[in-house]
Amino acid sequence: MDRIKLEDSWKRLLHPEFQQPYMTSLRNFLLAEKQNGKVIYPAGGEIFNALNSTSFDKVKVVVLGQDPYHGPGQAHGLCFSVKPGVDLPPSLKNIYKEIAGDLGIAPARSGCLQSWAEQGVLLLNAVLTVESGRAASHQGKGWELFTDRIVSLLNEKREHLVFLLWGSYAQRKGEIIDRSRHLVLESVHPSPLSASRGFFGNHHFSKANHYLLEHGQSAIDWRIAE
Repeated sequence: MDRIKLEDSWKRLLHPEFQQPYMTSLRNFLLAEKQNGKVIYPAGGEIFNALNSTSFDKVKVVVLGQDPYHGPGQAHGLCFSVKPGVDLPPSLKNIYKEIAGDLGIAPARSGCLQSWAEQGVLLLNAVLTVESGRAASHQGKGWELFTDRIVSLLNEKREHLVFLLWGSYAQRKGEIIDRSRHLVLESVHPSPLSASRGFFGNHHFSKANHYLLEHGQSAIDWRIAE
Protein backbone atom coordinates (compact mmCIF):
# COMPACT_ATOMS: atom_id res chain seq x y z
CA MET A 1 0.00 0.00 0.00
CA ASP A 2 2.91 2.37 0.73
CA ARG A 3 4.06 2.06 -2.90
CA ILE A 4 0.71 3.24 -4.26
CA LYS A 5 0.70 6.95 -5.03
CA LEU A 6 -2.80 7.83 -3.90
CA GLU A 7 -4.14 11.00 -2.27
CA ASP A 8 -4.45 10.56 1.50
CA SER A 9 -8.23 10.80 1.90
CA TRP A 10 -8.82 8.23 -0.83
CA LYS A 11 -6.03 6.00 0.47
CA ARG A 12 -7.68 5.83 3.89
CA LEU A 13 -11.09 5.00 2.45
CA LEU A 14 -9.90 2.57 -0.21
CA HIS A 15 -7.21 0.81 1.81
CA PRO A 16 -9.40 -2.32 2.32
CA GLU A 17 -9.94 -2.64 -1.44
CA PHE A 18 -6.24 -3.13 -2.05
CA GLN A 19 -6.37 -6.19 0.22
CA GLN A 20 -9.17 -7.84 -1.76
CA PRO A 21 -8.51 -10.90 -3.98
CA TYR A 22 -9.80 -9.06 -7.07
CA MET A 23 -7.13 -6.40 -6.65
CA THR A 24 -4.40 -9.03 -6.39
CA SER A 25 -5.70 -10.58 -9.60
CA LEU A 26 -5.82 -7.19 -11.29
CA ARG A 27 -2.28 -6.37 -10.21
CA ASN A 28 -1.04 -9.73 -11.53
CA PHE A 29 -2.87 -9.20 -14.82
CA LEU A 30 -1.30 -5.77 -15.37
CA LEU A 31 2.16 -7.08 -14.47
CA ALA A 32 1.82 -9.99 -16.90
CA GLU A 33 0.64 -7.69 -19.68
CA LYS A 34 3.66 -5.44 -19.22
CA GLN A 35 6.01 -8.42 -19.11
CA ASN A 36 4.51 -9.57 -22.41
CA GLY A 37 5.42 -6.24 -23.97
CA LYS A 38 1.95 -4.75 -24.02
CA VAL A 39 1.72 -0.95 -23.94
CA ILE A 40 -0.78 0.18 -21.32
CA TYR A 41 -2.41 3.59 -20.94
CA PRO A 42 -2.30 5.79 -18.98
CA ALA A 43 1.23 5.72 -17.58
CA GLY A 44 1.50 4.07 -14.17
CA GLY A 45 1.84 7.35 -12.30
CA GLU A 46 -1.37 8.66 -13.89
CA ILE A 47 -3.70 5.69 -13.31
CA PHE A 48 -5.16 7.29 -10.18
CA ASN A 49 -5.05 10.87 -11.49
CA ALA A 50 -8.80 11.37 -11.01
CA LEU A 51 -8.51 10.57 -7.30
CA ASN A 52 -5.23 12.40 -6.84
CA SER A 53 -6.65 15.55 -8.46
CA THR A 54 -9.90 15.62 -6.47
CA SER A 55 -9.78 14.61 -2.81
CA PHE A 56 -12.81 12.84 -1.34
CA ASP A 57 -14.05 15.84 0.65
CA LYS A 58 -13.64 18.23 -2.29
CA VAL A 59 -15.79 16.28 -4.77
CA LYS A 60 -18.81 18.27 -5.98
CA VAL A 61 -19.57 16.72 -9.36
CA VAL A 62 -18.91 13.18 -10.61
CA VAL A 63 -18.59 12.40 -14.31
CA LEU A 64 -18.52 8.67 -15.06
CA GLY A 65 -16.67 7.50 -18.16
CA GLN A 66 -16.04 4.00 -19.46
CA ASP A 67 -12.34 3.37 -20.05
CA PRO A 68 -9.28 5.44 -21.02
CA TYR A 69 -8.45 6.57 -24.53
CA HIS A 70 -6.31 3.92 -26.20
CA GLY A 71 -4.28 6.12 -28.57
CA PRO A 72 -0.69 7.25 -27.91
CA GLY A 73 -0.36 10.31 -25.69
CA GLN A 74 -4.08 10.74 -25.03
CA ALA A 75 -5.05 9.23 -21.66
CA HIS A 76 -3.84 10.79 -18.42
CA GLY A 77 -6.27 9.41 -15.87
CA LEU A 78 -9.22 11.80 -16.25
CA CYS A 79 -12.25 10.62 -18.21
CA PHE A 80 -12.94 12.46 -21.48
CA SER A 81 -9.73 14.51 -20.98
CA VAL A 82 -6.57 14.42 -23.09
CA LYS A 83 -3.13 15.82 -22.44
CA PRO A 84 -2.36 19.38 -23.54
CA GLY A 85 -1.57 19.64 -27.23
CA VAL A 86 -3.48 16.47 -28.18
CA ASP A 87 -6.29 16.75 -30.75
CA LEU A 88 -9.76 16.88 -29.23
CA PRO A 89 -11.57 13.52 -29.34
CA PRO A 90 -15.08 13.63 -30.89
CA SER A 91 -16.95 13.13 -27.60
CA LEU A 92 -15.07 15.97 -25.95
CA LYS A 93 -15.83 18.24 -28.90
CA ASN A 94 -19.50 17.52 -28.30
CA ILE A 95 -19.16 18.21 -24.58
CA TYR A 96 -17.68 21.61 -25.43
CA LYS A 97 -20.47 22.20 -27.95
CA GLU A 98 -23.09 21.57 -25.25
CA ILE A 99 -21.28 23.86 -22.80
CA ALA A 100 -21.30 26.57 -25.49
CA GLY A 101 -25.04 26.15 -26.03
CA ASP A 102 -25.80 25.90 -22.31
CA LEU A 103 -23.51 28.57 -20.85
CA GLY A 104 -22.29 30.61 -23.81
CA ILE A 105 -18.67 29.54 -23.26
CA ALA A 106 -16.73 29.31 -26.52
CA PRO A 107 -15.30 25.82 -27.17
CA ALA A 108 -11.74 25.47 -25.90
CA ARG A 109 -8.82 24.41 -28.06
CA SER A 110 -7.26 22.42 -25.21
CA GLY A 111 -8.75 19.08 -24.22
CA CYS A 112 -7.10 18.94 -20.79
CA LEU A 113 -9.79 18.99 -18.09
CA GLN A 114 -7.41 19.20 -15.14
CA SER A 115 -8.88 22.56 -14.10
CA TRP A 116 -12.29 20.92 -13.67
CA ALA A 117 -10.76 18.21 -11.49
CA GLU A 118 -9.06 20.79 -9.30
CA GLN A 119 -12.43 22.50 -8.69
CA GLY A 120 -14.09 19.30 -7.50
CA VAL A 121 -15.16 17.48 -10.66
CA LEU A 122 -14.23 13.81 -10.24
CA LEU A 123 -13.56 12.61 -13.78
CA LEU A 124 -13.75 8.88 -13.12
CA ASN A 125 -13.53 6.11 -15.66
CA ALA A 126 -15.09 2.78 -14.64
CA VAL A 127 -11.96 1.02 -15.91
CA LEU A 128 -8.67 2.76 -15.19
CA THR A 129 -6.33 1.14 -17.74
CA VAL A 130 -6.42 -0.03 -21.35
CA GLU A 131 -4.09 -1.71 -23.83
CA SER A 132 -2.81 0.50 -26.64
CA GLY A 133 -5.07 0.29 -29.67
CA ARG A 134 -7.62 -2.00 -28.00
CA ALA A 135 -10.67 -0.24 -26.58
CA ALA A 136 -12.28 -1.97 -23.57
CA SER A 137 -9.41 -4.47 -23.38
CA HIS A 138 -9.18 -4.25 -19.57
CA GLN A 139 -12.88 -4.52 -18.84
CA GLY A 140 -13.84 -7.36 -16.53
CA LYS A 141 -10.41 -7.54 -14.90
CA GLY A 142 -11.39 -5.98 -11.58
CA TRP A 143 -11.35 -2.22 -12.06
CA GLU A 144 -15.16 -2.07 -12.11
CA LEU A 145 -15.30 -3.42 -8.54
CA PHE A 146 -12.83 -0.78 -7.42
CA THR A 147 -14.69 2.10 -9.03
CA ASP A 148 -18.05 0.76 -7.83
CA ARG A 149 -16.64 1.14 -4.32
CA ILE A 150 -15.66 4.74 -5.07
CA VAL A 151 -19.19 5.56 -6.23
CA SER A 152 -20.63 3.77 -3.20
CA LEU A 153 -18.44 5.72 -0.77
CA LEU A 154 -19.44 9.03 -2.34
CA ASN A 155 -23.10 8.05 -2.26
CA GLU A 156 -22.99 6.97 1.39
CA LYS A 157 -20.64 9.48 3.01
CA ARG A 158 -21.32 12.69 1.07
CA GLU A 159 -24.44 14.74 0.41
CA HIS A 160 -25.59 17.03 -2.40
CA LEU A 161 -23.24 15.78 -5.09
CA VAL A 162 -24.08 16.00 -8.78
CA PHE A 163 -23.63 12.83 -10.85
CA LEU A 164 -23.49 13.27 -14.64
CA LEU A 165 -24.35 9.92 -16.21
CA TRP A 166 -24.01 9.97 -19.98
CA GLY A 167 -24.98 6.78 -21.79
CA SER A 168 -26.33 3.43 -20.63
CA TYR A 169 -22.99 2.20 -19.25
CA ALA A 170 -22.64 5.13 -16.85
CA GLN A 171 -26.32 4.95 -15.95
CA ARG A 172 -26.03 1.29 -14.94
CA LYS A 173 -23.05 2.13 -12.76
CA GLY A 174 -25.06 4.90 -11.13
CA GLU A 175 -28.00 2.71 -10.15
CA ILE A 176 -26.83 2.62 -6.51
CA ILE A 177 -26.95 6.41 -6.09
CA ASP A 178 -29.53 7.71 -3.60
CA ARG A 179 -31.41 10.36 -5.54
CA SER A 180 -32.87 11.86 -2.39
CA ARG A 181 -29.34 12.82 -1.29
CA HIS A 182 -27.77 13.69 -4.64
CA LEU A 183 -28.68 15.13 -8.03
CA VAL A 184 -28.42 12.58 -10.82
CA LEU A 185 -28.51 13.96 -14.37
CA GLU A 186 -28.78 11.45 -17.21
CA SER A 187 -28.67 11.66 -20.98
CA VAL A 188 -27.31 9.79 -23.97
CA HIS A 189 -23.53 9.69 -24.42
CA PRO A 190 -21.77 12.65 -26.08
CA SER A 191 -20.39 10.35 -28.78
CA PRO A 192 -21.15 11.47 -32.35
CA LEU A 193 -23.25 8.30 -32.65
CA SER A 194 -25.74 9.50 -30.04
CA ALA A 195 -25.17 13.17 -29.08
CA SER A 196 -27.91 14.49 -31.35
CA ARG A 197 -30.45 12.21 -29.64
CA GLY A 198 -30.47 14.08 -26.34
CA PHE A 199 -27.00 15.10 -25.24
CA PHE A 200 -27.21 18.42 -27.01
CA GLY A 201 -29.63 20.58 -25.08
CA ASN A 202 -29.48 18.60 -21.83
CA HIS A 203 -28.23 21.71 -19.95
CA HIS A 204 -26.38 19.50 -17.46
CA PHE A 205 -23.67 22.06 -16.79
CA SER A 206 -26.00 24.89 -15.80
CA LYS A 207 -28.22 22.46 -13.86
CA ALA A 208 -25.19 21.19 -11.93
CA ASN A 209 -24.14 24.71 -10.99
CA HIS A 210 -27.66 25.70 -9.99
CA TYR A 211 -27.87 22.70 -7.66
CA LEU A 212 -24.46 23.39 -6.12
CA LEU A 213 -25.35 27.02 -5.43
CA GLU A 214 -28.73 25.97 -4.05
CA HIS A 215 -26.90 23.79 -1.50
CA GLY A 216 -24.33 26.33 -0.38
CA GLN A 217 -21.46 25.29 -2.61
CA SER A 218 -19.55 27.28 -5.21
CA ALA A 219 -20.32 26.71 -8.88
CA ILE A 220 -17.89 25.06 -11.28
CA ASP A 221 -16.15 27.32 -13.81
CA TRP A 222 -16.51 25.14 -16.92
CA ARG A 223 -14.13 27.28 -18.97
CA ILE A 224 -10.85 25.66 -20.00
CA ALA A 225 -7.68 27.73 -19.99
CA GLU A 226 -5.97 27.58 -23.37
